[in-house]
Amino acid sequence: MSNSRSRSRRDPGGGAGAAGRDELVSRSLQSAEHCLGAQDFGTAYAHYLLVLSLAPELKDEVKETFQYTLFRWAEELDALNRIQDLLGCYEQALELFPDDEVICNSMGEHLFRMGFRDEAAGYFHKAVKLNPDFSDAKENFYRVANWLVERWHFIMLNDTKRNMIYNAAIQKAVRLGSKSVLDIGAGTGILSMFAKKAGAHSVYACELSKTMYELACDVMAANKMEAGIKLLHMKSLDIEIPKHIPERVSLVVTETVDAGLFGEGIVESLIHAWEHLLLQPKTKGESGNCEKYGKVIPASAVVFGMAVECAEIRRHHRVGIKDIAGIHLPTNVKFQSLAYSSVDTEETTEPYTTEKMNQVPGGYLALTECFEIMTVDFNNLQELKSLASKRPDKIGIPVIKEGTLDAIMVWFVLQLDDEHSLSTSPSEETCWEQAVYPIQDLADYGIKPGDHVMMEVSCQDCYLRIQSISVLGLECEMDVAKSFTQNKDLLSSGNEAELCNALANLQTSKPDAVEQTCVLESTEIALLNNIPYHEGFKMAMRKVLSSLTPEKPCQTMDTHCQNNEMSSGTGQSNTVQSILEPFYVLDVSEGFSILPIIAGTLGQVKPYSSVEKDQHRIALDLISEANHFPKETLEFWLTHVEDESAMLQRPKSDKLWSIIILDVIEPSGLIQQEIMEKAAISRCLLQSGGKIFPQYVLMFGLLVESQTLLEENAVQGTERTLGLNIAPFINQFQVPIRVFLDLSSLPCIPLSKPVELLRLDLMTPYLNTSNREVKVHICKSGRVTAVPFWYHMYLDEEICLDTSNQASHWKQAAVVLDNPIQVEMGEELVLSVQHHKSNVSITVKQ
Repeated sequence: MSNSRSRSRRDPGGGAGAAGRDELVSRSLQSAEHCLGAQDFGTAYAHYLLVLSLAPELKDEVKETFQYTLFRWAEELDALNRIQDLLGCYEQALELFPDDEVICNSMGEHLFRMGFRDEAAGYFHKAVKLNPDFSDAKENFYRVANWLVERWHFIMLNDTKRNMIYNAAIQKAVRLGSKSVLDIGAGTGILSMFAKKAGAHSVYACELSKTMYELACDVMAANKMEAGIKLLHMKSLDIEIPKHIPERVSLVVTETVDAGLFGEGIVESLIHAWEHLLLQPKTKGESGNCEKYGKVIPASAVVFGMAVECAEIRRHHRVGIKDIAGIHLPTNVKFQSLAYSSVDTEETTEPYTTEKMNQVPGGYLALTECFEIMTVDFNNLQELKSLASKRPDKIGIPVIKEGTLDAIMVWFVLQLDDEHSLSTSPSEETCWEQAVYPIQDLADYGIKPGDHVMMEVSCQDCYLRIQSISVLGLECEMDVAKSFTQNKDLLSSGNEAELCNALANLQTSKPDAVEQTCVLESTEIALLNNIPYHEGFKMAMRKVLSSLTPEKPCQTMDTHCQNNEMSSGTGQSNTVQSILEPFYVLDVSEGFSILPIIAGTLGQVKPYSSVEKDQHRIALDLISEANHFPKETLEFWLTHVEDESAMLQRPKSDKLWSIIILDVIEPSGLIQQEIMEKAAISRCLLQSGGKIFPQYVLMFGLLVESQTLLEENAVQGTERTLGLNIAPFINQFQVPIRVFLDLSSLPCIPLSKPVELLRLDLMTPYLNTSNREVKVHICKSGRVTAVPFWYHMYLDEEICLDTSNQASHWKQAAVVLDNPIQVEMGEELVLSVQHHKSNVSITVKQ
């Protein structure tokens, strides 16, 4: 007996040992299944780990159940904020299933939600490599790719003129003796490689983004320069001598500038560089080898501005209407766009938006001459230090044309040295957008020749700030009646006329009026300005509610258990006085929406809003009050549900919704994530005769030739980058879909007429198809480079909203082809359109 036991321990594959292992595996499987039934996912997960460690041959058999258990247990750990345990579970799972794309993708999703975008991208990328047809992973990778490698990298690298001018300035500096170089914010490393090719002895480059750092390492290796360039994964502010680089350098090259010049932190990084990393600058009249002195490329910059009229900027940054589908917007609710810059703000958000002004829909009108805002010398340490502490400069610009004052447009000229310069002006062919400062809160936006546009300009918090914008009229030069400067700012300005005006306003205002500033995204402001949208919803909701006639009391009693929710409306029985239930309307569209208030005007309705921000709820309450709604008419739904993911529920245990409003299309032009799943839940929560809005959506597209879309999507070969091999590496991060397009102003040649690509039916899902082939007739010869698409949203059979309409808050999107296709007039192309969950892919079949 003892020999038998001894053999069993030495030979676990046979005898009693194998039987014992099998028994343990069997019991652990039973326990795991029992725990799953009891929704004890943590214990079930532990049992599955034991099973797979003892019997790896069962991997294929239990894989799906193991995945399900892992994901549910991870959700619980996430809710409990047990992040280390969550990551540990995924690491264990990936040891068991290292090539499982579903687990890789799920791990990436958790990391992305936690803010670890670089790490998430790695898992999404691996999942796509393991299964190129895994649409969820592809969608996730494309989303993260936009975060990791912003689209301007492609546009900038394709800008041959910019590359040539930077290269020429660097070559000149190295030729004159600047042989040790530091590239701050290296990106792909193109400027570092220019310096190395120019003959610099020592080249250092720093890049904070892990993704861009790794990409630059690959680029330098491919161009056989990895030995000659020391690449550091860090901020330039953290570089120390001799710890990271051996000595001070004679040249810093950088392009850490944004459309507003200072927004990428160039001032802070150059102050640090002059104090710690650069040799002392050459003084005027001093001669000698440049190797002994420090200098910066770019050497200086001049910032310019212009006051403009632009309807497109106006509708995205100013609510220009007082009444929306019968709802009055009261004066005590003040809407502001995120780009509005208050003088006393503590936030360091960008006080401007950016636009390619020569492509903005409808164009713009110059109301003033171009004027100089400021100059900055990047080779003068004292000037850089004084920028942030300097008092704002007051500027007054004469008006040359009558019009509506909508924005101050800003651009700059980057002087690389005394010979080479780059301009970001809208009149130049450049990769740059312009900074746009939308104007808000003037009493009157109309200006005319003889007026002066007044403003204060400063460089605070690393941003160029243009504030206290007002209009000085010709008739009263000392009275800035149109000023929107805040009262606090008036006190500090010492302007008595402005102060008296402010005091007069204070005396005439209502003493007890509650005021609410409501800060909105530019797309939310454009939505408020979208009159057809709100009128369409009002008409469609009225039709549905009028069709839901109330049941008579006897009918209501007979069907109480099943259809109690149907007893609603405004009528009464002829014989019995009945207390009628309201119609319940739920708006779960994204962001700020006044549709619930509009619904509340349509009879006995109980509207529910899903806005989340307190300031938005207060604003909606004030709008309701101004429109004489009974108190508590409008409910905020997310205060009734514990979890935002559970927002689609019954209003009460025995009631259903009459109308559910879903956001089907994102402002970017894409279909909302998981919209079909939300629609499926919504259908179960509708009363008989109730409707989802929109009821169905048709997707349209056409074939175009657009060099612009190609250049915004991928680096076009080595010629654009002056022979350096960068394209294959950065193009790994290209995404097939370009979003936030304005099709009306996109530089492109249409090669076909619009065709219907897809139908998404939220009320009758059997009409949907996941795969479609669409024949497209070619009406003009050319190269098909992209398929722009947009939607017609049908609230019902008669009321349709077009997302390509220039008045809409939606933009369009486009699939950009990897390889353009040459076509001739009269030919036909077949598009394969696939719809999986909420993701749509379009490929051209040849």
